[in-house]
Amino acid sequence: MSSQERTVLTTNRDCPGRLVPVGDPVTIPAHSFVTLTQALGGNYTVVYNGNMVRVDGTDADALGFEPMQLDFEPPADGRISEEQVWEALHTVFDPEIPVDLVNLGLIYRVDIDQEAGKVSVAMTLTAPGCGMGPVLVGDVEYRLRQVPHVREVAVELVFDPPWHRNMMSEEAQLETGMFY
Repeated sequence: MSSQERTVLTTNRDCPGRLVPVGDPVTIPAHSFVTLTQALGGNYTVVYNGNMVRVDGTDADALGFEPMQLDFEPPADGRISEEQVWEALHTVFDPEIPVDLVNLGLIYRVDIDQEAGKVSVAMTLTAPGCGMGPVLVGDVEYRLRQVPHVREVAVELVFDPPWHRNMMSEEAQLETGMFY
C-alpha cells in the first residue's frame, strides 16, 4: 500500500497500537474516529485524540484494510536469498518519517548464516532514546521470518556510529526535504 495522507477513518473494533514516539501501548476503542497519516510497509500511523499512534499491519482490519502479506518464492537451492532479506527490510518503515529503515540508513549490517538458517542484523535508531526502538526491532524480526528458509533472526540495536541524516539514501533525503 502506498502512503495515504490525512484520511479520516472509523475503527471497526478495539485497535491496539503504540504511542509515537514513546512506544507505550494504547488501545483505540471501536467506532473511534482516527486520521490516517501514513500507510506504508503494511503498518499505519494514525492520529487519535491528538496523539500519533502506530498500528501494526496485523491489526489492519481494525482500520478497514487488508493486512499486508509478504510472499516470497522459496529458492530451489534451500538457501536464504539475500535479495529477499533486503526486500523484507525495505518493508519496515519509521512511524514518523515516510521512509523505510534501509533508506533511512538505520540498517548497519546484515549477516546470513546459511547452515543455521539465521539472519543477524545490526541496526540503529534516528535517536537513541526513541521509545519505538523495540517496536521497530520486532518489525524487523517479524518481516525477516517471512523470508523462506529463515529459521532464526537476531537483531542487535547499536548506537555506534551514531545515526545522522547523511546516512540516508539520496532518495530518502529528497523525500523528506533533507537534501541540501
